[in-house]
Amino acid sequence: MPDPAARRRISSTPILRAALTWGLIVGVVVAAALALVGGLVAGAEGAWSGVLGALVGIVFPAFTALSILIGNHWYGHPQWLQIFFAVVLGGWLLKFVLVIVALLLLFQVEWLERGIFALAVIVAAIASLVVDLVVLSRMRLSGASDVALPTRDTIQD
Repeated sequence: MPDPAARRRISSTPILRAALTWGLIVGVVVAAALALVGGLVAGAEGAWSGVLGALVGIVFPAFTALSILIGNHWYGHPQWLQIFFAVVLGGWLLKFVLVIVALLLLFQVEWLERGIFALAVIVAAIASLVVDLVVLSRMRLSGASDVALPTRDTIQD
């Protein structure tokens, strides 16, 4: 059973939560903007194509941060490292399969405006990367974040 107190000590957790929160906020803004652009260019079909593209471009990059947060849940467990990598690599594999399936299914939809959809995916993916960059640059994470330094009481003479 993982130690709940140990979970709070993981320094990457606040960064990942902030990245997911800001990613969701930016994703909604990008989806609204691309729905507007798509609607102006191609009507309702363009608007929905913009929303779907933004959804694909924002949701799938968030899988990585989400899988790391899920893996961090077992911090303090004796086999935490194995569980962590299994969760993260399993999340990546799931993400790759879901992206391929989603794109194959979406390209079968007759009303999908592929140009607007592609533009929305690209804009949303870049927005997701910018959010991650800004969050990581503004949050403080030391190079040895989860290391406990020895104290005078623990050093033997």
